[in-house]
Amino acid sequence: MKVAVIGANGQLGSDVVGAFERHGDVVSPLTHTEIELALPDSVSKCLADLRPELIVNTAAMHHVERCEQEPERAYAVNAVGSRNLALAARNLSAVLMHVSTDYVFDGSKGAPYAEQDPPMPLSVYGNTKLSGEYFVRATAPKHFVLRTSALYGARPCRAKGGLNFVELMLKLAKERGEVKVVDSEFVTPTATAELARQMVALSRSNAYGLYHATAEGSCSWYQFARQIFELTNTKVNLKIAGPNEFPAKVPRPRYSVLENRALKALGLNSFNTWEQALREYLELKTEAIGTPCVAS
Repeated sequence: MKVAVIGANGQLGSDVVGAFERHGDVVSPLTHTEIELALPDSVSKCLADLRPELIVNTAAMHHVERCEQEPERAYAVNAVGSRNLALAARNLSAVLMHVSTDYVFDGSKGAPYAEQDPPMPLSVYGNTKLSGEYFVRATAPKHFVLRTSALYGARPCRAKGGLNFVELMLKLAKERGEVKVVDSEFVTPTATAELARQMVALSRSNAYGLYHATAEGSCSWYQFARQIFELTNTKVNLKIAGPNEFPAKVPRPRYSVLENRALKALGLNSFNTWEQALREYLELKTEAIGTPCVAS
């Protein structure tokens, strides 16, 4: 299958490219150099030249604070850019696989969100991503919209200063010896490699629609950090951050755990628990750098 991956140099996009290539697909990796989502002519021309059967969009303006400061730009990329892709996919009779976020929810439910739960974004980022979902679902007849959560992967994440949460925790532990992390926000840490594999599997079906796609289980950011340090045998004084010790500049959902109900209903859910996925990520990191970083 001919696959175009947008955002191919990003944290998720790089793993998506690799996953489809390993599956034997012909992949065209696209970055800002080749395609600009906010410009309809750029999108239509680039994709018309490639004529992919599947378009995978992993690109977004996802720096939450910057979205709040530049709402027009965020809407142009995350919402209108998604519409531009959906129009191009429809014109090419291609499938569009679009990645969205847990930030479409406000976190007030206190239990895992299913696809049928009504969204209620708290931020510009969440609102623009939800708008992008609606554009895709209303415009591209053959679409997959995948909401995911708390991604981490081998490729540096530019929106987070080049460090995912795992690498940030290990860096802070090494530099400071003491780390404080909030214990009041709950997520499902999801490895980009696992999400990429799930995307390949889903792309082989014609069960188009909206899906939640995260690792199994959930934890607070403090529990996530504790597991990182336990698996890597890192000696650190880990403490729970006090109330308002790290005040967020933008409101974020306190509970944004997603339930992969639609994937499970179709027998397509391929995710491990978040703990197992973290162990696999750290083992691959060990192999890459050639020194132990996972406790035996």
